[in-house]
Amino acid sequence: MTATNRALRLASVGLALAVGCAAPLAPSTGRAAARSPAYAKQGMVASSQADATRAGVAILKAGGNAVDAAVATAFALGVAQPYSTGIGGGGFLLIRLASGEIVAVDARETAPAAADRDMYVRPGVPEQASLAGPLAVATPGMVAGLALVLERYGTLSLVEVMAPAIHLADEGFAIGPVHARMLERMRGYGMPDRFPETGRIQFPPPGTPSEPGWRLVQTDLARTLTTIAQGGPDAFYRGPIADAIADAMQKDGGLVTRADLAAYRPVLREPVRGTYRGYEVWSFPPPSSGGAILIEMLNILEGFDLASRGAGSSASLHPIAEAMKLAFADRAAWFGDPDFVEVPVARLTAKPYAAQLRARINPAWWRRAPWTWTADETAIRVRGAGLPLDDSGTAHFSVTDAVGNVVAMTGTVNTPFGSGVTVPGTGIVLNNEMDDFAKAPNAPNVYGLVDTRGANAVAPGKRPLSSMTPTILLQGGRPTMVTGSPGGPRIITTVLLSILNVIDYGMDVQASVSAPRFHHQWVPDKLFVEPAIPVEVIDGLRRRGHHVEVSPGDWSSAQAIVIEPETGWHLGGSDPRSDGLALGF
Repeated sequence: MTATNRALRLASVGLALAVGCAAPLAPSTGRAAARSPAYAKQGMVASSQADATRAGVAILKAGGNAVDAAVATAFALGVAQPYSTGIGGGGFLLIRLASGEIVAVDARETAPAAADRDMYVRPGVPEQASLAGPLAVATPGMVAGLALVLERYGTLSLVEVMAPAIHLADEGFAIGPVHARMLERMRGYGMPDRFPETGRIQFPPPGTPSEPGWRLVQTDLARTLTTIAQGGPDAFYRGPIADAIADAMQKDGGLVTRADLAAYRPVLREPVRGTYRGYEVWSFPPPSSGGAILIEMLNILEGFDLASRGAGSSASLHPIAEAMKLAFADRAAWFGDPDFVEVPVARLTAKPYAAQLRARINPAWWRRAPWTWTADETAIRVRGAGLPLDDSGTAHFSVTDAVGNVVAMTGTVNTPFGSGVTVPGTGIVLNNEMDDFAKAPNAPNVYGLVDTRGANAVAPGKRPLSSMTPTILLQGGRPTMVTGSPGGPRIITTVLLSILNVIDYGMDVQASVSAPRFHHQWVPDKLFVEPAIPVEVIDGLRRRGHHVEVSPGDWSSAQAIVIEPETGWHLGGSDPRSDGLALGF
């Protein structure tokens, strides 16, 4: 396709998005019933925000490949879901190219050069300093990561792929029910008052309720994105945008400097690989804990006939919850930035190690507490990591194209609206990724996650541990599933369940991402379940000794695509817990 023809095709992007944004969305009455998967032959995008999905599909239709569409979707998602992701944050991209090469691009934020291990535990430092305000901000990596993958693996220019995001920011879009509920929730926490610039841009005027259909316009962000599109990543990391970020940090007590921004580099890493029931499983390596822990859980569960136990039954949930518990104990002990600490990924993802852990599930009756002697199965108590110790808020989307390129990307500013700080004049919402470090050993972060050995301690230039788990499955060397989710530590278990639902229980991809969820992360020793889990299943889990807690609401937002090997159809599933959409052509 010539540059002229491509420009003509892309000129229609704005019109397509405008049409897609015109109708206000109706208020949600709860999680929608599972619908049928989206079907397409030439490619598919599944994301947690409908306008971002349309942006990616528009790029596919304009002749771009899956990488081009992924970069377009990522920028658009940062505009349309600013409480979850954006250019003030970072992310992980897992890419399977049509050539068969699989690459992991680490665009995770880094601790500023002035950061140190004890920065949040010194006397006088506010208790919430790692969560809210300028001291919570790490050096953003999103722009550098997206520019890198576009340059290496894409076919279009930044100007072309950023056109939909710029349009969405400049012209605005109608927010959906989930977005509206998020704004009301953050209003309840006082965010617009504490962070006036964020309140001015991201929230309706005082006294006006946040309702589906309210139009969010981000003129400052549109100008910023235009500058990046024309000047490339240097416009963000070295130009006037970098000056604005550094000035805001210096003024309000943050640590990120011009030097930190200029020094930032994304990192190409070796993906983690495992197998499960004849499928190859490729996922993200450290500083994500997600990929290795996912494969560890799958290895444990491969020894159980889950299908015969029945989808959604307490008999099925029991061994899955036990695998979660065992793997998260290893997460707490071993994981951190691999450039700073040794992470024993090979040992944790080995099949023999999984066999050792599996043997701990359903122990012989004489090893149980007396009140469980008559039960067929009983929950175990996990005291720590299985390997012997020695000294040694977020958004996901999935993209496929017709020639075999596949992208799974999870991006984040951490908790809703990150640090709360919007850089004046830019529209950039800055992350609070410093809270993903451990303030001190065994001190839980906002998600309740702990670090038992200090592997995830703060250090200058270090990347905080993440749970983001973009994952690609192959069968016979060809892509068959791409999946991922936001949700803090529940990302990992959500991705696990999306895979089990398809492979073990035979669900279609839409049913898979819609099914009720459960989660165990070792500490606290609770099995969290969504409200849709039936009472009889909960009773069965409690009889097995699980400490079950029914959550007040649902969680995560899985976005997955399955490619049928027999037909070549791309089947997309977008989680009904989100304002998302799966769409192809």
